[in-house]
Amino acid sequence: MPDAVAVFLFIGVIAYCLLGGADFGAGFWDLVAGGARRGRAPRKAIDTSLAPVWEANHTWLIYCLVILWSGFPTAFTAITTTLYLPLVLAALGIVLRGAGFAFRKTAIRTREQRLYGAAFALSSVLTPYCFGSIAGALASGRVPTRGNGDAVSSWLNPTGALGGVLAVLVCAYLAATYLMVATYRGGDQAMYRYFRVRSLVVGAVTGAVSIGGIFVLRSDAPRLFHNLSHRALPLVVVAALGGVLGMVGLWAGRTRGQRQIAAAAVALVVCGWGVSQYPYLLGTHRSLHEAASPDATLNVLVGVACVAVVLILPSVVLLFRLAGRGAIGAEEPADEGRGDRA
Repeated sequence: MPDAVAVFLFIGVIAYCLLGGADFGAGFWDLVAGGARRGRAPRKAIDTSLAPVWEANHTWLIYCLVILWSGFPTAFTAITTTLYLPLVLAALGIVLRGAGFAFRKTAIRTREQRLYGAAFALSSVLTPYCFGSIAGALASGRVPTRGNGDAVSSWLNPTGALGGVLAVLVCAYLAATYLMVATYRGGDQAMYRYFRVRSLVVGAVTGAVSIGGIFVLRSDAPRLFHNLSHRALPLVVVAALGGVLGMVGLWAGRTRGQRQIAAAAVALVVCGWGVSQYPYLLGTHRSLHEAASPDATLNVLVGVACVAVVLILPSVVLLFRLAGRGAIGAEEPADEGRGDRA
């Protein structure tokens, strides 16, 4: 039963990476879009794509937190009493990001718009970096079983920095790819080319950082490196092939299937992280069975998770289908007959 709960937890992690991660990546492109005049068009594309879904995507974060503290309370305690600094920063980033995104649309003065826009963009980089550093801290075994570990060195270390940087880059890659397809389907060729170039660039940078990260993990997180190069190697290889396939498609100017390829590559990387950690929740110690709640609690949790999936998943799918068709959140309806199908 602990394994089943862990699978449900990891499904939520992957969903948040693919959906919430793309939201954060959109904020990254907002940050680097340039001044008010030069950045007007990409920011409009970001707002149109993001507005209908950005709040819904955080449902997966809540889902993960509930599963973690209900199913594995001792691990939750260890994580929160050690990594409270990046957790607080991530939570602050989510709040500031949401406020900035909401208020900059209603602000009248240019100075206020810039202030809210900066809060949205900078928080969109800070939050995934903190989440990535938390993943690095867990994977490298820097969270003690009883918690109350070093509040600074637990996440400010080479593996944590690698996780943070990769999280930001992956979010930017997902967002650029999603936005490329959305703008192509909407008939905006200028923005299609804009995001296509950026998806290519950030994809190449992500690949380079991933290769360099091999040497970081080898020296700073040897167990993680060993498992990634042995037990999780098939997932890593398939993820790498997916990344190459996505880059080839971008270079060729294709949009059909590009979002799915990018999402699959990222999901496989996250799965590789999970497989390399198994059966430990804290990287090198505290197994799933040691940290799990009583069976009665786990049974109820699995039932609740199944009900949540049945109730929430259709709503989320409908939301994205409507948003993709321009039925909500867009100033003008998208031309369904134009462009490739993603």
